[in-house]
Amino acid sequence: MRLTRRQFLNVSGAATATGALAGLGLDLTALKAQAQVLRTREAKEIPTVCMYCAVGCGQLAAVEGGRIINIEGDPDNPINQGALCCKGNADIQIVYNERRPMRVWYRRPHGETWEQKPVEWVMERIAQRIRETRDSTFVEVADGVTVNRCEGIGILGSAIINNEECYLISKFARALGVVYLEHQARI
Repeated sequence: MRLTRRQFLNVSGAATATGALAGLGLDLTALKAQAQVLRTREAKEIPTVCMYCAVGCGQLAAVEGGRIINIEGDPDNPINQGALCCKGNADIQIVYNERRPMRVWYRRPHGETWEQKPVEWVMERIAQRIRETRDSTFVEVADGVTVNRCEGIGILGSAIINNEECYLISKFARALGVVYLEHQARI
């Protein structure tokens, strides 16, 4: 569609007049309150923290019937004061995206096809690989000094874990002798 100059001026004038008239004494408070009730219905709002980065933006997850129906910024959170970035606004996609992998897929070394494996098998395999790597890269003595360290494993913390989980991961890493222990917030 091609607009002439006259049509453009008519449309923009009408839009300006509508905006000016809409601002003259129309009280939309009741309508906004009704829209808020309709949007979240009778859902329970649960405060949570965004999982994407180390900023720690607050979110309100509206839960109804055990299912998240909405996620928005928490206006009472001092960090983000209700605002969310595009990743935080899309958090609900982590839970309900139909393209999210829900099964464990495994490809053998040098293999060309993927196969499904039970979670128990995968967890056992990860434990075996950690044990094999630790045993093969553990250094007891370096330059005549007892060091007891594992140089073949690195642990990277995450912004989505809480203090207790971070404490347990760091204790686990130190028990293995891992010296390459880092956190996402410092990278």
